[in-house]
Amino acid sequence: MKHNVYIYILIMWAVAFLLRSLPLTLIRREIKNKTIRSFLYYVPYVTLAVMTFPAIIEATGNPLSGAIALVLGMVAAYFGAGLFPTAIVCSLAVFIAESFLK
Repeated sequence: MKHNVYIYILIMWAVAFLLRSLPLTLIRREIKNKTIRSFLYYVPYVTLAVMTFPAIIEATGNPLSGAIALVLGMVAAYFGAGLFPTAIVCSLAVFIAESFLK
């Protein structure tokens, strides 16, 4: 059975278009519901976390070293470290953990 890739591309385009255009056409005024506003505020952060977390764990040779780097990165960020110092802390954590876990 031969599949037509153009039909799949058309369906993907239609779904993506509808997901982007329907909110613009259906919601005409400002959203005042606090629950919906809170949900929409946190959606980008949750999406980023869902995409980033597996990559952190699987990017290293050992998942444990990725988990250690994740925890240390969270601690560094909690204490106000910027993006670059947090990245250095995570990289060093992976380097040290990988050298001990081999």
